[in-house]
Amino acid sequence: MKKVLFVMMAAAMMVGCGNTGAPRQTGDGLAQGADSLTGAFTAYDLDGFKLHVYNTNDVMGDASYIIEGQDSLIVMEYPLFKVNAKEFADYIEKLGKPVEIDVTDYHLGGSDKLPLTMPEGMPAFIEGPIYGGMMKQFASQFGDTMVELPTQKAAEVPFGQTQKWNGVDFDFQHGATSDFPAASIIIGKQVYYTHWTPAEAHVSPLQIGNAAAVDAELAEAKKALASGAKYFIGGHGGLAEKAQVEFKISYLEKVKELLAANKDAAAFTEALKAAYPELPGDADALSQALYKK
Repeated sequence: MKKVLFVMMAAAMMVGCGNTGAPRQTGDGLAQGADSLTGAFTAYDLDGFKLHVYNTNDVMGDASYIIEGQDSLIVMEYPLFKVNAKEFADYIEKLGKPVEIDVTDYHLGGSDKLPLTMPEGMPAFIEGPIYGGMMKQFASQFGDTMVELPTQKAAEVPFGQTQKWNGVDFDFQHGATSDFPAASIIIGKQVYYTHWTPAEAHVSPLQIGNAAAVDAELAEAKKALASGAKYFIGGHGGLAEKAQVEFKISYLEKVKELLAANKDAAAFTEALKAAYPELPGDADALSQALYKK
């Protein structure tokens, strides 16, 4: 739980998360953004549904999603800030289809009275001292810029169960064991959702804060790769493809190797930077987290 608390409370203080503000053009994505928007939308055509990615560009680098089926929409991770929630709602309205379900996995946002669905145990965790304490800190820090959070009772999906909404399967699996009790969700056998989108960058210490977390994230990345999904999305970071998952696996394996070979943070940092001399991200911060007492 200490690891969970560190990750979630530290996330309140982070600035950015690597978003550039531009719609990400990956694969067959079709940019839907406009210069006047705070965030950026990109749409992806898949077999049987369309995936809409909304990079909020908020201070936590949050991302929200819309899965568009033939008759309705399933939304995921509704935005937390008013300006983003309005953009998201306006975009939904333009799609011209009703919202069937709001899937809240890792991030509770301003979905108002929409029917909520969460992984098993997540509603109780949201009400508990760790997540609840985080949200109180957010409210103190960000004030009136935040949405009002929904209060309706959420339906819970057991881990290992598949839900079908508007003809699209949502397979709820356990997420990384180092993370709080939400799910990795495989959508239509083509999209793999988890807390953090894999990226070709040094991993944030908000995601990995000790050696056990390295093992947990490595196991989760291998599971994601083995899923056969085409796209990989996260509550932070938007959308990635198979190459980014493969990079994350090789990077974490290198981190494990260097942790075993170096007894202190300074030596580890030097070795990690030598292994990835041009890689973006904060190798020093990751080292300090991994070697903290």
